[in-house]
Amino acid sequence: MNKNADTFIPERDVAEFQQLMEAVFQCFQERLQDQSERFALPDAELRCLLLFEGERYLTAKTLAYRLNVAKSRVTKLVSSLLKRDLLTSMPDPADSRVKLLSLTPEGGRVVRMISRFRHEAHKMVLSQFNGAQRAELLHSLSLLSRNMKAAKDLLA
Repeated sequence: MNKNADTFIPERDVAEFQQLMEAVFQCFQERLQDQSERFALPDAELRCLLLFEGERYLTAKTLAYRLNVAKSRVTKLVSSLLKRDLLTSMPDPADSRVKLLSLTPEGGRVVRMISRFRHEAHKMVLSQFNGAQRAELLHSLSLLSRNMKAAKDLLA
């Protein structure tokens, strides 16, 4: 965080920031619900599938870490995705106790469709801004992301 910044923050700014963040969060929640309905996948399964984008294999342990859930929850997610023929499982040649998970061809197709949908949704939002506004928005969001991570670390 910017330690050189003026430390006085008017309460109205804090209240407006909180209100805007809650509104953005609500929009994201609605978008996630729309994605789940559109692709007929529960949100957790959809998020799990998207973790395979650009990955050849993942393990249940890696999925649990990236999804920030218990391994038992990942076991249920993976089981459902295996039944839907979106994932496949094979023993790790280096350690037979470990299962390597990967997308099936159908799983890859679904991930590409979801990614295209998300890309178009973000593009549609950005199209509402001119070039200078987009640059300012992206810069501000980058600052916001960094400062939120720093604040999280300070509050821990």
